[in-house]
Amino acid sequence: MPKSRSYSSFSKGNMSIFKYMILAIAISMMGCSDGEESITSIDNPELVTIAFFNAIYNEKNLEKAASVCSPKLARILLHYKSSKAVGRHMFNMSYDKVEISPEDSGVKVREQFKDAAIIIVYFDGMYLDERKKDVKRLYLVQNDGKWVIEKFLKDPF
Repeated sequence: MPKSRSYSSFSKGNMSIFKYMILAIAISMMGCSDGEESITSIDNPELVTIAFFNAIYNEKNLEKAASVCSPKLARILLHYKSSKAVGRHMFNMSYDKVEISPEDSGVKVREQFKDAAIIIVYFDGMYLDERKKDVKRLYLVQNDGKWVIEKFLKDPF
């Protein structure tokens, strides 16, 4: 008569692996939410603008970018379904990797009024092994103490 095998050690091993997998998933989910909260809590319109474009072009995170937009603009952004489509259709810019910086001419970094700001940002990046540079202007408003991108302005040049 064959001996019955004990699977208790096998089950314990699988259970500990399962616990570690659940722990790893929970930690990674917490890490994702921190990045989205930080972009909406930025109190500087230049940094909000940089974080917005960084989310689109470098992080490829359209939801994160939409979190600092007006509801109308966020709806339009999310309609495109991918950050590549947003870059191509809304900004006429495609990058594999890009560095984004605010205007720092030393004279006037931004035209800021009480609850509004016009921000100019410069792009310097690569697309298909070709260096590309561009400039964009955005209009931001402050709602409940948070800077929100209201609209994209015509190119200054």
